[in-house]
Amino acid sequence: MKAAGTPVATRGWALIVDDEPHVAELLRETLAAEGFTPVIAGDGLAALRRAREHSPDVIVLDIGLPGIDGLEVCRTLRKETQAPIIVVSARGGEIDRVVGLEVGADDYVSKPFSPRELVARIRAVLRRSGGAPVQPAKRRTIGDVSVDADRREVTVNGKLVRLKPREFDLLWLFARNEGRVFTRDQLIEAVWGFDFEGDPRTVDVHVRRIRRALRDPAEGSRYLHTVHGLGYKFSFADEAS
Repeated sequence: MKAAGTPVATRGWALIVDDEPHVAELLRETLAAEGFTPVIAGDGLAALRRAREHSPDVIVLDIGLPGIDGLEVCRTLRKETQAPIIVVSARGGEIDRVVGLEVGADDYVSKPFSPRELVARIRAVLRRSGGAPVQPAKRRTIGDVSVDADRREVTVNGKLVRLKPREFDLLWLFARNEGRVFTRDQLIEAVWGFDFEGDPRTVDVHVRRIRRALRDPAEGSRYLHTVHGLGYKFSFADEAS
């Protein structure tokens, strides 16, 4: 169930399902560093909803969830998607591992775990499942705008422009997913984290600042486009065309 507009030059979407915010944040940072665009769910119902919204390319799933148990979530997801599912759980016994694999998980990692181990297991299941082991792009050039993730630098027509850290993170998310429409909620989850409790309109403020930095006015934008009723997307529009 692959959605239109899969992220460009990345490993795609990663669904993280864990009700412990600090664990979810660790997983978000780990998978983002691997080139995934993370989306987080804190319970079973949210996991199923987000999986249907985003069509993830890999799923990291905790078993001990409130509401619907993680094993039932795994069983349901396996009927709807072929994306690799890595179960992460504090239950490390052999029976729990066997049950997790029986209901459709591709691998099982016991808590506590190291991010390095998790990444290695994700790479392994992607190889086994035929998922492309694409190295995440560290630089994107779209029109006159170049975004360098390693240096955390942005240039327009070769001239360096200054962005604050969140502004850069937001622009990098847009740039590596050129043409994909993001809602405010999706942007907040990917950049600020699922436990963000501020005003969703902060996204609009950051978009305005990025537009100013790129000298990209709101009306007739060449780069950051408002998709009315949905959100924003980043794509180059040649004014001469």
